[in-house]
Amino acid sequence: MAEEKAQKAKNQRGGARGKLRAHFLANIGRVMDSDELRAVADNQSEWARRVRELRTEEGYLILTHNDRSELKPGQYLLETPKPQPAFERAISKETRAYVLDRNGFTCQMCGAVAGESHPYDSTRKTRLHIGHIIDKSKGGSDEASNLRAVCSICNEGAQNATLIRPDLKQLLIQIRRATSADQLEVLKWLIAKFPKQAAGEVATKSK
Repeated sequence: MAEEKAQKAKNQRGGARGKLRAHFLANIGRVMDSDELRAVADNQSEWARRVRELRTEEGYLILTHNDRSELKPGQYLLETPKPQPAFERAISKETRAYVLDRNGFTCQMCGAVAGESHPYDSTRKTRLHIGHIIDKSKGGSDEASNLRAVCSICNEGAQNATLIRPDLKQLLIQIRRATSADQLEVLKWLIAKFPKQAAGEVATKSK
């Protein structure tokens, strides 16, 4: 069955990228391996680059073992036919890197950390995207000040977590209610995120 689908896409018009796009869209939710995709691309040596282009230039959420723990190296999965918004693909690498670093490589909606298992779906590793704070349809700009890091799950609207950022009082209440072990984990995370400030605080108190 997989070979028949690969052959059907292979026979369609267009270059390797077009054939791969058609094959992914015809196999939503099905895991495919590198041999199958290479065959679809007429055994072109740069088929993997064409897959990356589908992700980076066309915005398709093609998952790999870096996104899903159950996927093996060389396996690919397209879960949804809807690509990411075009505005994200137009954002420069410099701006993207700046926003991710500013946001601590953490989803600003649910707190998931890039590369770690997602707190709302342990089978998926967190992949971050760049989203608007104020939507462009409401007058928002593409400036870094109006951009934030958002994980795939929040970006897809699959997680119904509250979007309201807790204020200092609410945050302290939650931390005080947590167990000592969890409080220590929070402390470790803060020290790792703000090493200079943490060192300065210790130096000040030691005087």
